[in-house]
Amino acid sequence: MSQGILLYGPPAAGKDTITAALTELSARYVPFTRLKIGTGKTLGYRMGTPEQLATLEARGDVIYRNDRYGNIYVVDRPGLDQTMERGRIPVVHLGQMVGMEQVTALYLAHWVRVLLWCSKETTARRSPQRGDTDTEARLAAWDATQADLAAHPRARWELRVDTEATAPREAAKRIDAIVRASSSRS
Repeated sequence: MSQGILLYGPPAAGKDTITAALTELSARYVPFTRLKIGTGKTLGYRMGTPEQLATLEARGDVIYRNDRYGNIYVVDRPGLDQTMERGRIPVVHLGQMVGMEQVTALYLAHWVRVLLWCSKETTARRSPQRGDTDTEARLAAWDATQADLAAHPRARWELRVDTEATAPREAAKRIDAIVRASSSRS
């Protein structure tokens, strides 16, 4: 069975940094680039058009869609299929529990779910350091993520990581160990 990693957490919790550490550990880990319809940051996204989104929706290929920061972000079936080719393991970043639920329910794979967390103060400090020009919106998203997590107390996580206390490389090693253990059970 195909495998994937879902990294959930508020803005600036370390999803990009831990993904980079995973890709350094093994070439089989590949960042999943969500489809983005909108403006602003393009690095790390596949930029799309409203027409592409409509086509994906008509075919039932939208696994999860969220609207945030004035843009639309999509986890799509063709994108996941392509990323998983040749046994690669996509690392998908999500900040909404409904996204976690939809990806695990609508895309057949063994998903390793990881909760990354940092304080709101850390998000406030990290956000401008990574080049965000909308830190206030990121802090509002932090609040929304905390409320979302509180509304899902039974969420199942294979790993929880406090990114203020755990180095990215150490977090990546822990995630890798879970992925390897789960692949040996498959």
